[in-house]
Amino acid sequence: MAYKHRVEWPGFYHVTTRGNNKRTIFLTDRDRLVFISLLNRIATKHGWTIYAFCLMTNHYHLLMRIDERGMSRGICELNSQYALLFNQSHARVNHLFGKRYWSEQIKTDERFRRACRYVVRNPVEAGLVEHPADYVWSSYRATVGVALGHVRVAVDELLAMFHHDRATAIAKFKALCDPPDPPGHVRWQPP
Repeated sequence: MAYKHRVEWPGFYHVTTRGNNKRTIFLTDRDRLVFISLLNRIATKHGWTIYAFCLMTNHYHLLMRIDERGMSRGICELNSQYALLFNQSHARVNHLFGKRYWSEQIKTDERFRRACRYVVRNPVEAGLVEHPADYVWSSYRATVGVALGHVRVAVDELLAMFHHDRATAIAKFKALCDPPDPPGHVRWQPP
């Protein structure tokens, strides 16, 4: 059965890719740095603007804007090159990633904010850390100004979506991302 063509109109997207059978795709910090290096290069090549990211153990998330160059070729390039390097580094063969990447076009400011919160809170919800600022492999720390980011994240552009004053924008971003979900909240998960 042929794959359906993806929506790739210029705009905002939440993208995630999981390891094959939910297996680990980042065994070491070096793996993460290799992935980040590839992501920065490919994002520039394909005209992506990254607003948020998170590298988990068995998947990754990107919140980004694409232009007319699209997304599919770049994600294919990113995943293929990373899988090849990962397999060489760890003496592996066969598929690293499972199904095709998942993506959702983001059409509203509210959905953009929810996706941003979802991405940077992923390590908290997975029980890896207590607070988003404790996780070094996401964009949260760079966005709030407590660390330099590994990925070239459009921090100024992201914060401008919250307020024109930087300190107020950071406070609003923290207010969005810091509090835990209320009791009984069912957390949305990408397929």
